[in-house]
Amino acid sequence: MLRQLMNTVRIFVVLTVVCGLIYPLLMTGLAQAVFPFQANGSIITRNNEPVGSRLIGQSFSSARYFHGRPSAAGEKGYDATSSSGSNLGPTSKKLMDTVAGNLKLVREDNKMSGTAPIPSDLVLASASGLDPDITPAAAYLQADRVARERMIEAGEVRRLVAVHIQDRQWGVFGEPRVNVLELNLALDEFKTKP
Repeated sequence: MLRQLMNTVRIFVVLTVVCGLIYPLLMTGLAQAVFPFQANGSIITRNNEPVGSRLIGQSFSSARYFHGRPSAAGEKGYDATSSSGSNLGPTSKKLMDTVAGNLKLVREDNKMSGTAPIPSDLVLASASGLDPDITPAAAYLQADRVARERMIEAGEVRRLVAVHIQDRQWGVFGEPRVNVLELNLALDEFKTKP
């Protein structure tokens, strides 16, 4: 019995050292060496100041900016410590009211008729509540509003959207998408031609 207990303790110590120390340190070192940008959170900086992560959505409420997906993460949304969807089912009155409110807001913000189709990613939260991307259709839908608010040609804004469309990952996985933070940063740097 004592022999079995000692073997158990040895295995516990070895596995703790290997799985709890050596492996995590090796993976952290490898990630820092091979993918340092991603390993450090994919933080985007401007003027040596962090402005956000390429991987986590943020709230843009000004009409001068493209808006991302609604967020159900935390009370006010976009709370990375409360990442989750709403967990509301298709028969939930609260979900129906939220979607109806989001539809109304998108239509009002973009001066659309009450029957105009709207991409679902502008009215439904993602599973994490922190999705940083929208579909190209959702970005193009907002182009006129952004152009009007910034007093630039809508064609220029659409070209900026087109440049920021990312293809499927490795040409196979997912759908084409636009990173909202990167698009808004490019919009801030955009200079109209004289």
